[in-house]
Amino acid sequence: MLKHRLFMVFLVLYVILGERILLLQVEAGDGFVEVRGVQLMLNGSPYYANGFNAYWLMYIASDPSQRNKVSSAFQEATNHGLNIARTWAFSDGGYKPLQYSPGSYNEDMFQGLDFVISEARRYGTKLVLSLVNNYDNLGGKKQYVEWARSQGQSISSEDDFFTNPVVKGYYKNHIKSVLTRRNSLTGVAYKDDPTIMAWELMNEIRCPSDQSGKTVQAWITEMASYLKSIDGNHLLEAGLEGFYGPSKQESNPSFHVGTDFIANNQIPDIDFGTVHSYPDQWLSGSSYENQISFLGRWLNEHIQDAQNTIHKPVLIAEFGISTKSIGSDSKLRDQFFSTAYSAIYSSASGGGAAAGGLFWQLLAEGMDSFRDGYEVVLGESPSTANLIAQESQKLNRIRKMYHTD
Repeated sequence: MLKHRLFMVFLVLYVILGERILLLQVEAGDGFVEVRGVQLMLNGSPYYANGFNAYWLMYIASDPSQRNKVSSAFQEATNHGLNIARTWAFSDGGYKPLQYSPGSYNEDMFQGLDFVISEARRYGTKLVLSLVNNYDNLGGKKQYVEWARSQGQSISSEDDFFTNPVVKGYYKNHIKSVLTRRNSLTGVAYKDDPTIMAWELMNEIRCPSDQSGKTVQAWITEMASYLKSIDGNHLLEAGLEGFYGPSKQESNPSFHVGTDFIANNQIPDIDFGTVHSYPDQWLSGSSYENQISFLGRWLNEHIQDAQNTIHKPVLIAEFGISTKSIGSDSKLRDQFFSTAYSAIYSSASGGGAAAGGLFWQLLAEGMDSFRDGYEVVLGESPSTANLIAQESQKLNRIRKMYHTD
């Protein structure tokens, strides 16, 4: 009986202490990420984002029977020191959407996003939430212009997304609907939740009909100002891949998308720049060596421009290489990841503008239908998982060096 009583006392103490430790972890990561100079800051110390993309989180979490996959992904990521995830806060029209039609929302899907945010908080993971897609996957700008066309608007191309007043009204309404959403699990409005590090205006903004970049510049300026009028807590980034405008065309791959990395990121309401890098797509006819060389050059050039010209931090928000390009040789993927991680660490360790990197994409076990060639399942890729964990440790050491709490 005494043993039983002692066990119960220990159990109660364990639960109390366990909860206190968890509370300390939550409190430690509970501030809003801010910008100071060319660095992201959290609770007075530089914040380095080592993380992953998982566009599927809301979609999977909208089915309560599948939510264990979301929890498993966050758990695995946390075990490897990953502290940030980028995912979609959009799904427009089509199958199981978030937004059925302008202003009409699917509560099941919103509850999925509620779960993603509450789980991210539980695991001490920050989020970057993107608000619309450039592509027609999950609706995107194409769905928005079709909605406007069905209301009698004269639409000549998808790029009217950036200029048509009715479409801009639909998009602003979506911004407001997401930011003012009150999480059904935590009771906290998204705009007040420090789990979210940043909003993203659009995944991979492109406007090929205006190569000057002026259409995109005007749209980012207007939408950034609108978003900040609702939410003064969170950081904001545009969603750019990093393509340069007319002043530095020679640094781009051999195509143009109507954005300007420098000018777009100099907009005052944009807090930090983003870069994506997919040399296996952009230089598809080129050798692996040339693609690796491009990756290093592309990242370093943008980090330097962020530091010296834009004077803001830069996040490598997507990078990856497909097994369809390189086969199943993990050494080739590991070299690609190492190249990206080295560029980030080299800048960060000297107090530079590189704020971190997020690979594309993390999958949990049992998600074979989501494989796209770029997927990383940490349990089945030990050498890549080890590289990812090492980068987390290295960036964490820099944060500790500057720790001022």
